[in-house]
Amino acid sequence: MSDLFGAARTAGQEPEQEDDDAAGGRPRSPLAVRMRPRTLDDVVGQQHLLGAGSPLRLLAAGGGQAGPAGPSSVILWGPPGTGKTTLAHVIARGPGRKFVELSAITAGVKDVRKVIDDALTARDLHRTTTVLFLDEIHRFNKAQQDALLPGVENRWVVLIAATTENPSFSVVSPLLSRSLLLTLQPLTSGDIEGLLQKAVTDQRGLAGKVTLSPDALEHLVRLAAGDARRGLTTLEAAAGVALSERDPEGPDTAVQVELAHAERAVDAAAVRYDRAGDQHYDVISAFIKSVRGSDVDAALHYLARMLEAGEDPRFLARRIIISAAEDVGMADPTALQTAVAAAQAVQLIGMPEARIVLAEAVVHLATAPKSNAAYLGINAAIGDVRAGRGTGIPAHLRDAHYPGSKQLGHGKGYVYAHDQPHSVARQQYPPDDLVGRDYYLPTGNGAERDIAARLARLRGIIRGSGT
Repeated sequence: MSDLFGAARTAGQEPEQEDDDAAGGRPRSPLAVRMRPRTLDDVVGQQHLLGAGSPLRLLAAGGGQAGPAGPSSVILWGPPGTGKTTLAHVIARGPGRKFVELSAITAGVKDVRKVIDDALTARDLHRTTTVLFLDEIHRFNKAQQDALLPGVENRWVVLIAATTENPSFSVVSPLLSRSLLLTLQPLTSGDIEGLLQKAVTDQRGLAGKVTLSPDALEHLVRLAAGDARRGLTTLEAAAGVALSERDPEGPDTAVQVELAHAERAVDAAAVRYDRAGDQHYDVISAFIKSVRGSDVDAALHYLARMLEAGEDPRFLARRIIISAAEDVGMADPTALQTAVAAAQAVQLIGMPEARIVLAEAVVHLATAPKSNAAYLGINAAIGDVRAGRGTGIPAHLRDAHYPGSKQLGHGKGYVYAHDQPHSVARQQYPPDDLVGRDYYLPTGNGAERDIAARLARLRGIIRGSGT
């Protein structure tokens, strides 16, 4: 079948293509393939799914014939490069397993039915369980996913489906209810760093032919962005650049991969940015001041600089919300709505698409009219409170609902605003020592032009100086 990635193969007889090389007449497999874990203990990250007695451990250890009490099917949901394909290969290495791989991009119903038919034959004649790895299942339509149901429900195959999209929306309910849904988390920088260091020394990897300088390692980890496959691919490219510069007449010693090698290999300059040091504070300061100063181009530059350096997009979203309230304020009240929506979207979709959402929010804020009147107003009010001003509460504003409150004069003389013209009543609201104190001083920018005129009329009515 043309859509199968190679012929179906029984675990334990899987070709050791990780160890081949050009000397054997075949080009060597990519580093990411050679370093693919062979047991669950070798898997990097995802420890929340790999504890003793976890479904994945039971699935990997289980053997024998699939049937009513056989292994369950699973749906693996997570970002690229977090180990979905790796886990499928590890599970397929169990005893009595045959591994078949399909891609939802190219396969169809006919391919799925053939795998299921072959799985029944393998079960009945050879007592072998077929593990079907279906990559990008979210690309299957409803009819294609429905074709999987008989094989999954009757456990003729063990389905391991991988997706980068939320299965609640991309996988049909009958298939979802018959499978275990396991969520994979992005790999941490520590996970990627450990993986790269292992690849440098492991005989299946670079076998000690190179070493990594600290700067090169940091750059490669940052470029990986939690994607193990990307990290190993960039490492292999950087090692190739370093090895190509080695003197063929020189000693046969390990070549050090420097930062310059990594930059040349992936055509991405290292971003000088320390997330815990001066650069972190300097760049975010320049970013905020560019938004405040309405320079949208500079703001987008600093945003890109931080994102490329691996800054947490959630941190940037929080700073954008603060800027919307502090620097744009009531000159454009929709700016805060955009900022909050952007922060929620960043949580939902993550990188790299989150960069688009953040950019939209930055463009809105940078090009919006500016006012810090609300920011100055709350600061002035807090200053008076800390200075001891604003003693007491006018009696007519106090709670008059509990027994005995009326005898204390609470609520006496209170004017219900909705009974007055324009729903604005003339009466005292602040404490005696703050009557006439103005905290909010709107600017003439954007929406505050109209607010300023309305506020003047409101204060005139409330304080009795106007109509």
